[in-house]
Amino acid sequence: MGLATRKIIIVGAGHVGSHAGYALISQGLAEEIIFIDVDEKKAAAQALDLSDATAYLPRRVTVRAGTYADARDADLLIVAAGPLPDMSKGQTRMDTLRQTIAIVKEITEHIRQSGFDGIILSISNPADVVAHYIQQRLEYPPQRIFSTSTTLDSARLRRALSGATGIDAKSIHAYALGEHGESQMVPWSVVTIAGKPLSQLRSEQPDTYGRLDLAAIAAEGKAGGWHILGGKGSTEFGIGASIAEVVRAVFGDENRILPVSTLLQGQYGQNGVYASVPAVLNRHGVKEVIELKLTGEEQRQFDASCKTMHENFLLALTL
Repeated sequence: MGLATRKIIIVGAGHVGSHAGYALISQGLAEEIIFIDVDEKKAAAQALDLSDATAYLPRRVTVRAGTYADARDADLLIVAAGPLPDMSKGQTRMDTLRQTIAIVKEITEHIRQSGFDGIILSISNPADVVAHYIQQRLEYPPQRIFSTSTTLDSARLRRALSGATGIDAKSIHAYALGEHGESQMVPWSVVTIAGKPLSQLRSEQPDTYGRLDLAAIAAEGKAGGWHILGGKGSTEFGIGASIAEVVRAVFGDENRILPVSTLLQGQYGQNGVYASVPAVLNRHGVKEVIELKLTGEEQRQFDASCKTMHENFLLALTL
């Protein structure tokens, strides 16, 4: 990976793709960013807008529109194309599967023909199923393609916990796991605040921590994206920052642990399904999966989430 001139391709120049680009350039995580979109005029406009911003940012970055030919020597490719759920019809992320797969089929063929062999970060929804679909279709090494998935949901969970406890989210360690969607679950047994188990705090302080409604907090974390989508029509800043965090872990060769969707091959009792779990990320992609010790009920919830994603992955293969 040529870190001296880190080059990122962003496929999809919409709200998410453009904000991913801004997060990356504002944090100095790439020297070159190229937008690809079927709407070439929009890709060019986003690139110009972001390029203007670099004049007042700490580092100069080349931002332009391009084609898949530019991907040949890129280090990382972000797939950010696809429709948003239609809230007026009560759609979930999974309900956009058919539309997204139609788009991703074309994208994967372009990636194959380009000769790209770097890291693929897929964020198109339904995130876990789409990442698996791309990996299968490209016959790509699974450690080099993964999704941000519940990286963002975990941030929303920590925000909800912070609101309920008054403790800053950065001092709370908590994960949403499984699907970046309706079947995600929270392993409360491993949640800690400043290293202290939440279960212990609830026992020691029954009048404060003991009164926390964990189900409501988990629901608020899961609903975070829907609040934003309903209020302004898209999510942008949170996913942009989440992408930047993952890219930093990769480009910095950090061995950083983040909850991302990766192919499980025996971990958590699952095989052949992409699901979001804590994973060690470095310049090679997913180095290893960290297996948390789940309670029986937590394992059942995680299994149910994986079942949903596996069934939809099989459906995606028929589309």
